[in-house]
Amino acid sequence: MEKPIYPSVNMRITQGYQEGTHKGSFAIDEAGIDENISKIKSPYTGIIKKIYPNDANEVWLESIEKVEYPDGTIDYMTILFAHADDVNDLFVGKRINQGEEFYSEGTKGNTSGNHCHIECGQGKFTGTGWHKNENGYYSINNGKKPEDCLWIDETITIISDNNYSFKKLHKNNIENEHNTKTEEENTTQELTTDQNQKQEENKPMENQTNTLNILTNQENEITDYQTNTQKNTTSQESKITEPQTEKIQNTSENTVPKLIFTCKKSDLYGIYLNENEKLYIEK
Repeated sequence: MEKPIYPSVNMRITQGYQEGTHKGSFAIDEAGIDENISKIKSPYTGIIKKIYPNDANEVWLESIEKVEYPDGTIDYMTILFAHADDVNDLFVGKRINQGEEFYSEGTKGNTSGNHCHIECGQGKFTGTGWHKNENGYYSINNGKKPEDCLWIDETITIISDNNYSFKKLHKNNIENEHNTKTEEENTTQELTTDQNQKQEENKPMENQTNTLNILTNQENEITDYQTNTQKNTTSQESKITEPQTEKIQNTSENTVPKLIFTCKKSDLYGIYLNENEKLYIEK
């Protein structure tokens, strides 16, 4: 989790919050090392949510994830920057990485010298990004004291902190956090690699199972085919055999007549026959 870092390598606050044009807000003016224009860095990795070029080239930058505040708050953060002379390289939706120079001090709007107007707000960008306070000045929504929002580290030179107590990050803490993050990333990669290896190991078993299923289906098809063939053959044999038997029986009946009477001598004989009876004479 990122810790928002003060956006200038040289802290020289020329106007604090609740002073002059900052009444009713927690805005500060950062003027850098001298009267020249200094670069402003992104305190965290964020997305530009709004640009207002009609006044002082105001830009709202919202953190892409929740960040850790110096006062212990864990939440998103939105910061308003103002007075850069040129913001043509910026656009809504642009991602800015933590520590990247993306804004500049300037004199755009109501100013008396090069500086950057900075206001911190807790949470995500809401509404129009600002509102008109009771003193008639526009200030960021959900404004919060800068010392409760921004950390400083060993790379920042303090020229004037306006008597605000900014909490400092030490090098060891930063290195430990970096190492922890690296270890977490490595652990995630190892877990992903193990999962992929297990999936690859399971693939041969899946292939073997599929092969066995195919062979079983083929064997069943062959068995069904043989069974059907045997049934068809038996049926055909039965059809062929039955007429032959019937033919033989009929032939037997025709070739072996039933003996009815044997004539002992030549003479005239009379015989009574029932209906449908047949008489065969053999010489």
